[in-house]
Amino acid sequence: MFNDAVGFKKIFLKVGYTDLRKGIPGLTAMIRESFGYDPYEKNVLFLFCGRKADRIKGLVFEGDGFCLVYKRLSTNSRFQWPRSEDELKEITPQQFKWLMEGLTIMPKKKIKELVTPPEYLL
Repeated sequence: MFNDAVGFKKIFLKVGYTDLRKGIPGLTAMIRESFGYDPYEKNVLFLFCGRKADRIKGLVFEGDGFCLVYKRLSTNSRFQWPRSEDELKEITPQQFKWLMEGLTIMPKKKIKELVTPPEYLL
């Protein structure tokens, strides 16, 4: 369930650090009060990362209650978690998959498209 985004309508990532001692009430309050989103929207995944970046929490409302998932990586492994701003950022299912595979979700630069082929290819 936690390595792919199947079944989620949207995925939001809380950029920056989150105190992972917070449980469901604390995380839902943060989602609602700090970011203005509805934590009771069904099948929307909210992701949070601690200071060490080796563990994350996922919170999703399934219609009849919340599901709180905790993932901790093995020794010397870290999530490539964006730290620059304190915001809630929507990510794509592909970015979620990259995150779970240990890759960055924010590429440094886009690969440039070839507008006209070089002379030697003609």
